[in-house]
Amino acid sequence: MKRSSTLLFFFFLSFHLLAAKVDTVTVFSNSMQKEIKCVVITPKNYKKSKERFPVVYLLHGYSGNYRGWLKDAPQLTQRADELQMMIVCADGGFFSWYYDSPIDPKMKYETFVSKELVNYIDTHYKTIADKKGRAITGLSMGGHGALYLSVRNKEVYSQAGSMAGGVDIRPFPNNWQIKQVLGDITTNKENWDTYTVINQIETLKKGELNLIIDCGLGDFFLEVNRNLHQKLMNLKIDHDYTERPGGHNGAYWGSAVDYHLLFFKKGFGRK
Repeated sequence: MKRSSTLLFFFFLSFHLLAAKVDTVTVFSNSMQKEIKCVVITPKNYKKSKERFPVVYLLHGYSGNYRGWLKDAPQLTQRADELQMMIVCADGGFFSWYYDSPIDPKMKYETFVSKELVNYIDTHYKTIADKKGRAITGLSMGGHGALYLSVRNKEVYSQAGSMAGGVDIRPFPNNWQIKQVLGDITTNKENWDTYTVINQIETLKKGELNLIIDCGLGDFFLEVNRNLHQKLMNLKIDHDYTERPGGHNGAYWGSAVDYHLLFFKKGFGRK
């Protein structure tokens, strides 16, 4: 029995290790004139399948990079297999907040993620090359980024989410190098008002995006997420909103991402 149990354990271990394929690709950003690395996860049946796959873009947080999601959510390879989707972990730089900066012409991460990276993935992989086959979500800075990019590029994405997202940056004028992207809030207030998610959603109409938003009860972004939820309610914009125990850490979004992927899977199945 002991030998059989050991063999069974290694069988399942090997199955998962040989499951989805994880590639690191280098994408040239013409807008920023530099090469940017990203992770691409494809299901194990990707090569043999005649089908095209939907894609979920995952955005990392402040000071992170394209490898962060694999560390915080190693189950992503298994989820790609189970849900039959591709997962792309984009790189948004150390503190870009996924903006095309109004003060730094060398920082164009909205253009990179929503145009250059999407075009690269659609050109090099068997994707559903239409907004109905694309979703985007992220953690912290990336949660803000995912909502910001999706609202501003509704022709690119049909679904979007945020995990522990900094969905209103204005209460944090001296944090996370935001002022290096937008300028100091005292002299560039218009930038801070315009480039924050909670104001961007005013351009959103009911049914334009399938939205999922969540935040931990111990998170310093909880209040701004509650404010965003209330504003979406006032605007009568349908969305899935959840608060649950947890802080602003990898344990929280490493678990939350499973809910987002399942939510998107169901959304991809809608006609």
